[in-house]
Amino acid sequence: MAKSEFLVAAEQPWSGLVRRGQSIRIIDSEGQQAVDTLFYRADDFAERYSGQDTLRVNGNAYVGIGTKLVSCEGNVMLIVTADSCGRHDTSAGACSCESNTVRFGHDTRYLHACRDNFVLEVTRHGMSKRDIVPNLNFFMNVPIAPSGQMTIVDGLSRPGDHVELRAEMDVLCVISNCPQVNNPCNGFNPTPIRIVILD
Repeated sequence: MAKSEFLVAAEQPWSGLVRRGQSIRIIDSEGQQAVDTLFYRADDFAERYSGQDTLRVNGNAYVGIGTKLVSCEGNVMLIVTADSCGRHDTSAGACSCESNTVRFGHDTRYLHACRDNFVLEVTRHGMSKRDIVPNLNFFMNVPIAPSGQMTIVDGLSRPGDHVELRAEMDVLCVISNCPQVNNPCNGFNPTPIRIVILD
């Protein structure tokens, strides 16, 4: 089985093409590392991942084995085929300098954030900040209480845990290896991840 492998340093962005029928495996190298992720249809970036439609179609608040990741056009983009962690969030969104300031104080405003990573990476493909939509957070643990209240707590992933998705169309995957140090989504210590694309 042919494969391409990439190391994504702590706090950094990455993007790559995943062809229909290929699989992308995201590996949490050291454990407790949130991986903020967006998907775009490779031949039409206007069609992109929709967290709302994914929740509606699957009838589940979390992403796991068998979850169909659905686009804003209602098409299935990828299907989760393997998951050794068991908890992935698609409701809490990505950290930004603005949200850091509101949640953690003005002294955190200039810390690196996922939204910055997304902006940097999508511009490499001719997009802009207007093309960034609510994302999927692999390995991020966000329990949802019966009241609807959400809290970001310690991640459940261990070193080497992975999630694997099979592409149902050609997709551009855009990742921010989350740099957040003010909440426990990364164990307060951002670490590298690995990406493997399999034929």
